[in-house]
Amino acid sequence: MAQLVTRIDDELAAAVDELVGAGVVANRSEAVRIGLRQFIDEHRRAQIGARIVEGYRASPQEGGDGGWSDEATVAMIADEPW
Repeated sequence: MAQLVTRIDDELAAAVDELVGAGVVANRSEAVRIGLRQFIDEHRRAQIGARIVEGYRASPQEGGDGGWSDEATVAMIADEPW
C-alpha cells in the first residue's frame, strides 16, 4: 500500500478531527481516503459527461430520432397526480 504525505492547514485538520471525534470516520487516514475517492469519482464523472456532450455535438440527434420518446415523457408527466 502506498503512503502519501501532505500538509494541510490547521482549520482543515480541525475539521477532520471533528469528524473523527464524532465517529464519522475512524481516523484521519480514512477521512483522506474517502475524500480522495470522492474527488477522483467526481473527476471521472465530469470527464464522462464531457465526452457524452462532445459526442452529441459531433453527431447531433436528428429530428426523427426520439421525438416519440419526448412526447411519451411529456404524456407520462402530465398523467402524474402531483
